Formats: sequence, structure tokens, C-alpha cells
Amino acid sequence: MKRDKHYKSQSNDNAPFEYINKRELLEKITPLIDNTLMRFGLIPVETELVKENHRWFLRIFIYSTERDVNLDDCENVSRSLSDFLEELIPFKYYLEVSSPGIERKLKSDKEYLIFKGKDIFLKLKESPDESGEKQFVAKIVDFDENEGLTVYTYKDKINIIIKKDNIISAKLYSSEI
Repeated sequence: MKRDKHYKSQSNDNAPFEYINKRELLEKITPLIDNTLMRFGLIPVETELVKENHRWFLRIFIYSTERDVNLDDCENVSRSLSDFLEELIPFKYYLEVSSPGIERKLKSDKEYLIFKGKDIFLKLKESPDESGEKQFVAKIVDFDENEGLTVYTYKDKINIIIKKDNIISAKLYSSEI
């Protein structure tokens, strides 16, 4: 995973975070992040604001459908966002910009569409067919909120639809590991 860190130095570093709505703050900064990534031909996979070991981290995971994300991409995004974010985030934080990683666990419905055409390792509650298999590698074909996840199974060489509530976990899969 490629990362670029930026430590925010601001005079109001003791601002009590308890008075800040994390969801509202993320909603405020998301359009800025999305627009910046669009300028670089990148897609936002996830933005999270978390506290670890008494430090705040703003993590932005970026992806490109046309090429691998590299360190230059992470640095460019970090530099472009840094000054704007300092004005919007009223406390100290570390900014981390990185690629999602080759074995990323898919956390949202939109990720099924972002990673369309990629291989995933699925763990299911129930087998989708009479084979009884609940864990397998498949390729993402499509995703529909109502229908579910359409995948191509390598074993049977067919497309199947898996309901969202049947999925325990899905993560990107690479045979290169």
C-alpha cells in the first residue's frame, strides 16, 4: 500500500473533538476530495476519519480503472488537498492517501461497481447452488441494489446472482500473492 502522510499543524490543536459531528465533517470535505480526485483521473473508494492511539487520521483510499495507483498519485492528491483540508478540519490530524490494496475487503455497495471486472474471494451464508460451496473466487460482473451481486464463477464458468444479505464478506483477490 502506498502512503503519503501530512501532519496538520494548527493553532487550535486542543479543540475538543467531542463538539464536532464526524459525519457532518466528512459530508463537508467529501465533495472537495471527490473533485480533486476527478482532476487526477482517480476514484474515491473510501474516506474515513478515525482516532488511533490518541491521534486523528483522515484516510483516503484512491483507485484508477485505467492504471495502477502509484506514490506520485498519493503525493499529488495529498498536496492538492492539504491546504483546503486545514481550513475545514479544526483539529490536528494525519492525512494518509493510499491505494486500496490488492486484498481489500469490500465495505460498501459502490465498491462492487468500482471494482467491476476484478476477482474477489467470497464468503457466503448459503451456497448459491447445489455444490454446497460457500467460499470461492469469482469475477465481479455487475451489482444491482435490488438484485444483488452478479459474479462469474470460474469453476462452473457461468454468471450467478448472489443476494446482498447472503454475503458474509467479499475481498479483492489476487493470485499473485
